Amino acid sequence: MFECLYEGTAKQGTPTLLNEIYTELYITESDSGEINNEHEVRQIEAQSRRAATEDTPIKCRDIFRALPGQDKAIRTVLTKGVAGIGKTVSVQKFILDWAEGKENQDVQLIFPLPFRELNLMKDEKLSLLDLLHVFFPETKEMKISSDEYKVLFIFDGLDECRLPINFDSSETLQDATKETSVHMLLMNLIVGNLLPSALIWITSRPAAADLIPSECVHRVTEVRGFSDPQKEEYFRKRISDQSLTERIISHLKSSRSLFIMCHIPVFCWISVAVLEKMMRKSWKGKIPKTLTEMYTHFLIIQTNIKHEKDYEKKVKDEDMILKLGKLAFQQLVKGNLIFYEQDLNECGIELTEASVYSGLCTQIFREELGLYQGKVFCFVHLSLQEHLAALYVLLSFLLDKRDVLNENLSSKHAHECRTISDLHQRAVDEALQSKNGHMDLFLRFLLGLSLESNQMLLKGLLIDVRNFSYSKKKIASYIKTEITANPSPEKYINLFHCLNELGDHSLVSEIQNYLRSGDLSSTRLSSSQWSAVVFVLLTSQQSDKFDLSKYVSGQYNENHMSPNDILLKLLPVVEASRSAQVSNCGITAEGCAALYSALRTNSSHLRELDLTLNSLGDAGLTLISEGLKDPCCRLEKLMLRYCDITAEGCAALASALKSNSSHLRELNLTGNKLGHISVKLLSDALKHPHCRLEILKLRDCGVTAEGCAALTSALRSNPSHLRELDLFGNKLRQSSVKLLAALKVDPHYKLEMLLY
Repeated sequence: MFECLYEGTAKQGTPTLLNEIYTELYITESDSGEINNEHEVRQIEAQSRRAATEDTPIKCRDIFRALPGQDKAIRTVLTKGVAGIGKTVSVQKFILDWAEGKENQDVQLIFPLPFRELNLMKDEKLSLLDLLHVFFPETKEMKISSDEYKVLFIFDGLDECRLPINFDSSETLQDATKETSVHMLLMNLIVGNLLPSALIWITSRPAAADLIPSECVHRVTEVRGFSDPQKEEYFRKRISDQSLTERIISHLKSSRSLFIMCHIPVFCWISVAVLEKMMRKSWKGKIPKTLTEMYTHFLIIQTNIKHEKDYEKKVKDEDMILKLGKLAFQQLVKGNLIFYEQDLNECGIELTEASVYSGLCTQIFREELGLYQGKVFCFVHLSLQEHLAALYVLLSFLLDKRDVLNENLSSKHAHECRTISDLHQRAVDEALQSKNGHMDLFLRFLLGLSLESNQMLLKGLLIDVRNFSYSKKKIASYIKTEITANPSPEKYINLFHCLNELGDHSLVSEIQNYLRSGDLSSTRLSSSQWSAVVFVLLTSQQSDKFDLSKYVSGQYNENHMSPNDILLKLLPVVEASRSAQVSNCGITAEGCAALYSALRTNSSHLRELDLTLNSLGDAGLTLISEGLKDPCCRLEKLMLRYCDITAEGCAALASALKSNSSHLRELNLTGNKLGHISVKLLSDALKHPHCRLEILKLRDCGVTAEGCAALTSALRSNPSHLRELDLFGNKLRQSSVKLLAALKVDPHYKLEMLLY
């Protein structure tokens, strides 16, 4: 990552910074471009728990190259990633390495066409060649429409697109000299009607990724931002004083919420801007430990830049911050990250005024708070927009007694807010009603800005702000009530972060004590305490492996909660874990209904599931099998030892193994009295081209000669996948033993281990 994050590669000095400070971002090959409506901070928290071994990392320079074992040509790449994670920087590094002759020298021309700039041409009619001549005048003499040049088009920021993208209604265009609308040019380029040999690279936030049909995309990648070691690497590259670097890293690690946010490179940059300045000096004030404190300090530091440069002051800080806050809030409600001159005018911001203020505080408006150079405007990151929006809502209430939440939100309320506590409760309600969580971080900032410590910071920035009071206990109690009532893990996790902003750690502290003691059976946990268990587990570093037995022991008898109920309460933790140990816990088919839900969610990280010694029966296995068929399920290892499974359950399991969505590699059915019918069903599944099973364990399963013959036939018809077959403990006839012995010595079959 480089310091001048949004200035582009054309500025003087930037290539040097990009090469010296850039930290390789973690780009992985993803499975789909499907939409993700979760708030991006929630996605970041999920990514921070994801095991690095789950995905195939790809270096930025290699995104158009096939991975080992792949033979498909890659023409179109879609790269996803949350705001500020490094998509644009990855594009710039790719271009810079190409321009310096280091990488991808088989490409003769690269045309970066950001959607921000293409939006300004949405009413134009022109040909593809005309479009390129507008952006790149030096191409007028080139025959780009021929095969003389290998060309790469980069469309950065699909989420910012305001063109009418609709592939279902697009006309076919193959002539690069024919005039049409800009969006038709883009769609025909992406589909391959225009310049079919050209490479295409599209970047997008996850919520907009499905605008491009999957059949048009040959590779989907995802920029995951910084891993924990890369966070530290960034700070060590960015700060020359290594002792200061270590203190900054140590401070960020002391706050879990701040260290998680460092997954976003732009937040690392914000943290450096604040902490380097504060920790270099003999700072006597409080070093920020919450998001609100960090962003408020950042706003103050950037506002003070103009005073340090001693520019003429023509616009008051208070006025411009309120205008920017209004812009931020109104666009947040609309779901917009970019806005235009008309949007600024509606908030009382004139271009000349913005220009003057941009000259006074260049970094606030062009970089940090982010006016884009040109007629398109944005904030550097969604979180900065949410912070200013929350500041505007609070200041409007304090200074003008205006309830702008009621004025701007679609769900109108009969009564306006009369106190700060009313405002807080209204904001909590609105955040809980939001389907995609777009008000979640806004709520955290609004509550945090109301704290006395942050009020003091605001008074240094806005002279008209006076001290105000409200009942912190009242809003904390209201939030705890909502935690109890709200079943959505995404929602109550955000509410716990809100309690953290308020400095209320009571629920979390209780649960941390219980978890440290290793005994949850000493007291009956309330619904809110169970939510706290989930929150602590989800935000802990050690959530890769989940063991249900720790929570079932004692709780089942003393709290009258069944293991199925406990499993249901802890389901978000199961989804967040790579491996779930649910063995010998008393789980029945009812618990399998919960696991079915976990397997089907697109946020599940589950790869291994151990259900040994539970009375699942055929009904339970049928539910699990349906989950295996779901495209979102990525389960690779399933342990079903001694689970009372018969032929009916095996029929459902065999159907799942034949599904093209199944990723199952290892299946253990030891101790289930399957009989020859079950084994024949499984053998038929092994023959299917979609079956990817590599390890099958059928110890003590009552396998007969008939079943053994079916297995042998399956191995002969499809020997390429199964590597290990365990039939130990089955009383096989001599004829079966001979069939298996023949397999062991036959060089055509690739079984690496055969036990019988």
